Parts: sequence; structure tokens; C-alpha cells
Amino acid sequence: MTQKLSADIEQKKLTNSEEHTKTCENCHTQVSGLYCGTCGQSVESTLKYFWAVILHLLDDILSFDSRASRTLFPLLFRPGFLTNEYIKGRRVHYVPPLRLYLFISIVFFITLKFIAANNTEIQLPNHNAELSQRVTVQVNALKEKQANLSDEILTNNQKSIEQLTSLQKDLLNKKNKIVSSTALRLLHIELNIIDDGIPLSEKNQDRKLALLERLAQAKQGVKLVEDKLFNFENNDDGTFTFSFLSDQNNKKLTAYAKVLEKKAEQTINSDIRPLIKESISKLPQLMFILLPLFALLLKITYLFKKRLYLEHLTVALHSHSFIFLSILLLLLCDKIQDATAATYPLIGGIVGFLNVILVFWLPIYLFKTQKHVYKQGFLLTFLKYSFVGIVYMMLIFFTGVIAFIWGLTDV
Repeated sequence: MTQKLSADIEQKKLTNSEEHTKTCENCHTQVSGLYCGTCGQSVESTLKYFWAVILHLLDDILSFDSRASRTLFPLLFRPGFLTNEYIKGRRVHYVPPLRLYLFISIVFFITLKFIAANNTEIQLPNHNAELSQRVTVQVNALKEKQANLSDEILTNNQKSIEQLTSLQKDLLNKKNKIVSSTALRLLHIELNIIDDGIPLSEKNQDRKLALLERLAQAKQGVKLVEDKLFNFENNDDGTFTFSFLSDQNNKKLTAYAKVLEKKAEQTINSDIRPLIKESISKLPQLMFILLPLFALLLKITYLFKKRLYLEHLTVALHSHSFIFLSILLLLLCDKIQDATAATYPLIGGIVGFLNVILVFWLPIYLFKTQKHVYKQGFLLTFLKYSFVGIVYMMLIFFTGVIAFIWGLTDV
């Protein structure tokens, strides 16, 4: 009886063992776990139902598990914590830096693009109309003073009124852009003289005379080079060339630059939203280039710390994830504040206060991140933080210019 029971137990163990034992499809080795101990291949088949693959992919990207909650709080409120944890090897409890950046950046850029496409208030200010109103206010103020002026001052005052009124008329000339743009520059000079009460310097006097001559020629119908909002050129003759290109390629480049100039003028004078939308759509790709450059900048700045490049890249990924998430929260707060300002002013005030705190927290967070990760004194960290910030702002500026030009090609 005992021998029979023992035989049954052994048979059951053998059956269970066979159920859990699989054969690796790659090297045909018996595998008892999820991965082959010989070649490392997963025993789980990659050929699944389509929806199973999609759900698995979403889980990989979004990480809808406890790691997300353990990651977002320190990302917002504990500068440098996630980076230090990752560098020390404590990674299983948190969303990996690259996955975190990808998810937040995707949401961030989709939101920006949506706002740009649907915001009817996005438009360039009408500087001519604003300046015309300013001229009207100034002319009325000069007329009010006339009653108490002596004859000599009254004559000068009257000349100023006539000149301002004439330039205001030229400013609103829609048929001749050269007349309008020249009047705009002259009005800035005249109004600055009145506001400051200081005579023009010799240099500015010559500039004023040159502009008056240009205005007179434009009114007479003389053909002049039109002032452009954008000038894609690097030579005095209006061409855009590079020395390392052939003459034929430089001609093509100049022709393409002229096309971009025309598109920029047309886009900005009509509806700028498509251009903003296209430029934003180029930023994710450009940021993927900027991120390793920012990590390289950190590597150079902290060269003597002997940190690995991937450690600096982790700092870059976490920092940009925080920046994008903070801007998303700022946009959300703005929308809530606009929606509650009239009906629920108390809520609007609280949200506005949180907005201010978030704006101040952003640079402080980045400074504390740099200090906690690289563990240097306050003064040295501040100097390096300032240097990194200045260089990074320059990189952001060039990234924006490239995104603008790239977006302009697709408008």
C-alpha cells in the first residue's frame, strides 16, 4: 500500500514537471522557466492575437502598474531622486527613464499641437494699428497743450502734429508696403523723441534723414528693395550661399530660400496657426537630437566627476520629463483658471496661485536636481547650472529656428 502511494506521488511530480517543462524553439534545450538558460530566448511565443500584442505594447509604453504611481510623485517633488535611484541600480520599482520620457513627451506634444490647431486667439499683433492709436493719443495731447504755448513753441508743436499726422496716414497705406514700413520706423523715432524729451544723436539724425529720403522716393514711385519680415540670405546681394557648395547648388539654395521667404510672408499675413502646428510636429524629432547634446553638455561641465555618459543621459531624460510634465500642468491650470474665473473666483484664484508656485518651482527643481545628482557645493553648482542653462537656451533657440524653417516647408 505504501509503495503504491509513493509511486502515485512520484508519477504526479513527473507529470507536473513535464507540464512546466518546455523546449526552446531556438536551441531545442529543455526549459523550466520563462527564458532559455542556454541561449536566453523567451519561451513565450511572439505570435499572438493582434489585440494581445496591442495591449502588451500599451502596457510597455504606459506602464499602468504601481511603478507609475511610485515614479510620478518623486518626478515632480523630489529633485534628483529618480536619477540617483536608477544610477544606484534600484530600478525595478520605477518606470525606466526612456519609457517615462517617451510617454510624457508624446502627451505633451499632442496637447501642444491640439491647442495650436484649435486656439482662435493665436495671431500676430497688428503693430501698425497699435502704433496708429499711439499716434492719435500723442496728437491729441499736443493739441491740448497749444493754448498755453508761446508763438515759437506753438509753431514747433504744430509742425510735430502735422508730421505725426502725415506719417500716420503713410503708416496705414496698404497699397505700398515700402511707404508703410518706412513710416513705421520714422514714427518710432518721432515718438521716442517726444516720450524721452531728448534730442536725437548725430547717428540717429542721419538715420532719420535717410528714412525721410526713402519715404519720399517711395511716394514718387521709385523702385526700392522692399523691407522683408524674414531674410533668408547671408550675402549683401541677397543670395544665400555656402563656400563648400558648387555654384549650381548655391543657386538652387538661393531659389529655395526665396520660396521660403514668400511662404513665411504669406503664412504670417494670413493665418499663423498651420505654421505653428507644423513646427510643433517637428519638435519631437529635434528633441531626440537635443537630448544627447544636452547630456554631452553635462558630461563636459562635470568632466572631472568621471561619470558615465549614460548617467548624464539619465539626468537629461528625467529633467525633460519633469519640464514637459510641468508645462502640461501649467496649461491645465490655465484652462481651469479661465473656466472658473467668472463663476468660481475662489477656485480660479487658488489655481492661479498654484500656477505661480509651479513657475518658480521649475528652475529651483532643475537646480536641486543638478546639486543632488552631482553632489557639489551651492556656489559651484550655481555657476555650472548657470553655464548649462545659458548654453541650453541657445540650443533651444536654434532648435526652434530649425523647427520653424522645417515647419515652413510643409505649410
